[in-house]
Amino acid sequence: MYTTTRRSRNLDRRKKRSALEGFNLLIFLMGSIFFMEIILRVNTETSFFNIGLIFSALFAASTALCIYLLTSFFRGWGRTLILGLTLGVTTILFASQFIYYKIFKTFYTVFSAQNGGQVLEFMNDILFMIRKNFLWLLLLFLPLVLFLVLKARSRKSTYRFTWTERGISLALFVLFFGAALMGINLGDKEQNSAFDMYYKNNYPVASVNQLGLLTSMRLDLQRTLTGFDPVIAPPPVVEVPQTPGETPSETPVESPTEEPPKVYAPNVMTIDFDQLLSQAGTDAELAKMHTYFKNREATLQNDFTGKYKGYNLILITAEGYSHYAVNKDVTPTLYKMTHEGVNFTNFYNPIWGVSTSDGEYVATTGLIPKSGVWSMYKSGSNAMPFAMGNQLRHIGYKTLAYHNHTYNYYNRDVSHPNLGYDYKGLGNGLQVRKTWPESDLEMMEVTTEEFVHDEPFHAYFMTVSGHMRYTWGGNFIASKNKALVQNLPYSEGAKAYLATQIELDRALEYLLQKLDEAGVAENTLIAMSADHYPYGLDKADIDNLAGHEVESNFELYKSSFILYAKGMEPMTIDRPVSSLDIIPTISNLLGLEYDSRLLMGVDMFSTKAPLIIFNNRSFITDLGKYNSVTKQFTLNPGATLPAGYATADDYRKAISAEIDRQFYFSTKILEKNYYAKVVNR
Repeated sequence: MYTTTRRSRNLDRRKKRSALEGFNLLIFLMGSIFFMEIILRVNTETSFFNIGLIFSALFAASTALCIYLLTSFFRGWGRTLILGLTLGVTTILFASQFIYYKIFKTFYTVFSAQNGGQVLEFMNDILFMIRKNFLWLLLLFLPLVLFLVLKARSRKSTYRFTWTERGISLALFVLFFGAALMGINLGDKEQNSAFDMYYKNNYPVASVNQLGLLTSMRLDLQRTLTGFDPVIAPPPVVEVPQTPGETPSETPVESPTEEPPKVYAPNVMTIDFDQLLSQAGTDAELAKMHTYFKNREATLQNDFTGKYKGYNLILITAEGYSHYAVNKDVTPTLYKMTHEGVNFTNFYNPIWGVSTSDGEYVATTGLIPKSGVWSMYKSGSNAMPFAMGNQLRHIGYKTLAYHNHTYNYYNRDVSHPNLGYDYKGLGNGLQVRKTWPESDLEMMEVTTEEFVHDEPFHAYFMTVSGHMRYTWGGNFIASKNKALVQNLPYSEGAKAYLATQIELDRALEYLLQKLDEAGVAENTLIAMSADHYPYGLDKADIDNLAGHEVESNFELYKSSFILYAKGMEPMTIDRPVSSLDIIPTISNLLGLEYDSRLLMGVDMFSTKAPLIIFNNRSFITDLGKYNSVTKQFTLNPGATLPAGYATADDYRKAISAEIDRQFYFSTKILEKNYYAKVVNR
């Protein structure tokens, strides 16, 4: 009797101990995942204390319960193996996203992960960032290490979960997950809110801040596998002229004492949208697109239309270039082209999800990139009639493109020929020394003779000398030009950055020299912008170059756009403009036939209201700025709201709705190969 009782008590103790072990495991999983979310949150440049912190905790608990339920069907080493694998994979996801963010200031998507092999070319940068953030990474790996140590010291668990315990775990999952969904649906529904990220849009930085990393990656995977259409407001109805040469509906009244104002035709092509709508059939998305573009306001031609008609064109996307690189003594050619050309004092270069590739896509297509994919690569099988290579090749120009790094990085060997270029990069015909990074000057030296004697010509360059890291040891170009910046009154990082820009300056100096020697300098328009701001610089180094603390939502993305031709009359443009506006601007200057309704940018010389769109849905117009992070719209001093808007918030909401539409329809142009359906070229 005594022995039976003792056995019963021992059995009860083992059951209680096993149950306690299961409870402790659940708490450990919840705490580990939320701990990693916190580490990532601390290291991103977004708000820490917001409602997203609660949603991250609830989703972390839900994820932990899923893992816990999965392991309940295993025993012994099988359970340990499943726990170790899931915790290990989770840790690697957090650590890799942590490093990716530190380098690119965004998070990678499922699509980028599938094409992640190319990032190994930047292994030195990755290793540098790992060393720099070793303590943070050690904290991320701490839960996994603790798990492995504790499991190695503990006895093998033989505890069997009961269906009651599984039921309780499932109920807790429903409770936590349901609470998160309820909070999301009852809370703020504005842009970048948890609701917006969960149901409508895919902006990785805001999504991680509002929902946590694991939920953001789950949503990205779902959308990648199933397709994803954000919800947008109905397209507005705007009466605009629809055919070239048609004048606005209200003809200006002539004054007997003044010369009548010029009446300009809209920059549109002959597209019968009504017929296209009748042919759309059951394709609701296509019909929605036809309706939107039919009614969209076109830009009018202006005094600058055709000003450089027949000119050769050199278009450059310069890696990491910014207005901080324009220095009369250090980079005299950049200074000359800025101040003897068109000086845009209010130019912005927003960063997008795929840094360089998306920046290049915006500058060469006039479209907003689709989130979650490599838009430039995806466009490689589409009709791209408004890319300058295709526009100019269509009218007889020789069109060439060059990149002085690996030719197929970001699959440029697919995208750039489709933009209308005979394309060369390192590895498929461009003969420059393989350094890191490679020299822009060397690229100009081996390419200019291929086009300067063959007018009319158009050459496109994607440079690389300005690439991060901005250090003497890890950057060949910075080291090469180190002596030229050593005495400048800047931090080491800032000086190394300027050293890389000297190589770009020398490349442009050589280009201008060869254009002069060929006698075509005065008939060649040069347009240059960056792919993104120099995010490889620490914020302190950027502040050092600026001479003040740089505001991080708008000013951080302020940059330089060069528009220059030898002998042109210098002018200054204060109008707010961005890299999205480059293609419509050049198209108008060269007097090309294009349809301004089908591009998201605006001709920089037009009378249409300017609109600078940032990836987080912040914006700048001629009337004010909206910060989507703080949700604050600031009207410019003395600005007057357009007719039809009772309050500044009404105006802000209307602009935000139009921005949502532009994101949406840019995506649809890419997904549906829309230009092939409407442009006969």
